[in-house]
Amino acid sequence: MSKTKSDFLHELKARGFIHQVTDEAGLSSLLKSERVTAYIGFDATAPSLHVGNLVSIMMLRKLQQAGHRPIVLIGGGTTKVGDPSGKDESRKLLSEGEIGANVAGIETIFRRFISFGQGSTDAIMVNNADWLDRLGYIEFLRDYGRHFSVNRMLTQDSVKLRLEREQPLSFIEFNYMVLQAYDFVELHRRFGCRLQMGGSDQWGNIVGGIELGRRTDGVELFGLTSPLLTTASGAKMGKTAAGAVWLNPDMLSPYDYWQYWRNTEDADVPRFLKLFTELPLPEIGKLAELEGAELNEAKKVLATEATALVHGRDAADRAAETARATFEEGAIAASLPTFEVPRAQLEKGWGVLTANTHVGFVASTGEARRQIKGGGIKVNDVAVTDEKRMLTLADLTPEGVIKLSLGKKRHALIRPV
Repeated sequence: MSKTKSDFLHELKARGFIHQVTDEAGLSSLLKSERVTAYIGFDATAPSLHVGNLVSIMMLRKLQQAGHRPIVLIGGGTTKVGDPSGKDESRKLLSEGEIGANVAGIETIFRRFISFGQGSTDAIMVNNADWLDRLGYIEFLRDYGRHFSVNRMLTQDSVKLRLEREQPLSFIEFNYMVLQAYDFVELHRRFGCRLQMGGSDQWGNIVGGIELGRRTDGVELFGLTSPLLTTASGAKMGKTAAGAVWLNPDMLSPYDYWQYWRNTEDADVPRFLKLFTELPLPEIGKLAELEGAELNEAKKVLATEATALVHGRDAADRAAETARATFEEGAIAASLPTFEVPRAQLEKGWGVLTANTHVGFVASTGEARRQIKGGGIKVNDVAVTDEKRMLTLADLTPEGVIKLSLGKKRHALIRPV
C-alpha cells in the first residue's frame, strides 16, 4: 500500500488539513505498510452537524478514498459529560431522549460523504455509549484513572484557559479527557483503530488516548489534528448573524447553504476551495488567480461544489440557478426558501422586524432595526425605511407571495395559507 500512504498524507498536506501529527514518520510508515483504521468523534449536542464540522468529515472522506477505513464515533456517552475544549462555560446537560434524537439527526449526514458496509475500507459507525454507559466507576478509576496526572491535566488548554478566565469547570467536565482517551483504547481493542483525528483543540485529549493505550495495552497509537478555521476577518466558521450553518436540509435549505458559501470573503476562496470541494488542485489554482468581479465566479463554483457534497448535485444546481434568476434577472424564483404564514396574520398586519427574525435573516428584532437603518432590508425589492412597517395582503405580488430580502444575496418568500 505504498501508493495509498503517499496519496493520503500528501493530499491532506496539499489541501491544508494538517496542523499537528504526533509522530509523522511513524504514521507514514504505518500507512505505507497496512490499511489503517482511524476515527473522529462527534458529540450529539445538536440535532445536526454544522459547517464547523466539515473539515473533520472531509478528512474521513479522504481517508476512505485513500484505501483506509474510517470510524465515525458518535458521542452518545461523552455528550452526557460535555467537552470543555474551547468553551468558556459548561455545556447544557441533555436528557437521554434529547441525545437520542440528536444522534438520529447527525448520523444521516455521514452517508453523504463516506460509504458504510462490510468491506475492508467501508466505514463503521459506533456510539461510545455502548461501552461508557456500562463502566463501573470504581473499577474505571482503578484501571484507567490512575494513569492520568492531575498536574498535567491542569496544564491542558481546555482546563487552563477556563481557570485563567475564572470560569467554573465542573468535575464532570474534568473527566471528559479521561473518557475520550478511553474511547481510543476501546476502539483499538474492538476494531484495531490506530489513528485519531480531530481539530487542533483536541490535541491534548488525543495525546491522552495515545499515552493511555501505551500504558494499558502496550500499543503504539497516533494522532493528527487539523487547524481550527476562522474566516479572513476572524469570524468562527459556520456562524452567521442568524445562527449556525447546519448541514441537515430540514434545518437549513440547500439554497441558504449555497448562499453561505457564495458570501465567502475574497481572501478565503482559495483555502475553502481546497478544503471543502474536490476540484483538482490545478483547477483551484486557476480559480484563485481571479480578481475583482471575476472572483465572484470562483465563489459560485465554491458554493455549488460545497453544496453538492452535502445536498447532492441536483439540489446544488437548483440553488445556483435560483440565485442566477434572482440576482441576474430580478425574478421571484419559486425555489427560494418559502415560509408559510397564516392568512389571518397578514390580514391584521405582520411586523417586518418579526418577519426577518422568523425567516432567519437576523437573530433579533434589534438586529433587524439596525439593518433597516442601513438600508439592508427590502420588501418586494423596495428598501424598508420604517421599522414599524407591517406586511399585509396588499404586499402580495402577482405570484401570491411577499419577497423579503436582506442585502443583495439573501431572499425568502412569505406565502399566506
